[in-house]
Amino acid sequence: MSVTFDPNHSFEVKLARSQKSLTVSAESNILDELLLEGIDVGFSCMSGMCGSCLVPVLEGVPDHRDDVLTQEERNQGNCIILCCSRSRTPVLVLDL
Repeated sequence: MSVTFDPNHSFEVKLARSQKSLTVSAESNILDELLLEGIDVGFSCMSGMCGSCLVPVLEGVPDHRDDVLTQEERNQGNCIILCCSRSRTPVLVLDL
């Protein structure tokens, strides 16, 4: 899949279970935006080192910036570390 969207720009995150949608600016991250919206998600290190904030991706292409996932897991594209990773597509749908 060819992805031309710049992951350093803002993008939309849709939450499949709660039917919420939020925008992640270029200066923010997914985890911070979820916490600002009062959405309860697990986290610990806030730097992509522990994997506590791993969640399933239902649609979209993650831009992995963590130190947790293996290359195989990254290639599968079915999960994301919320505190540091971004989206390579304009919309990312998470199983939240």
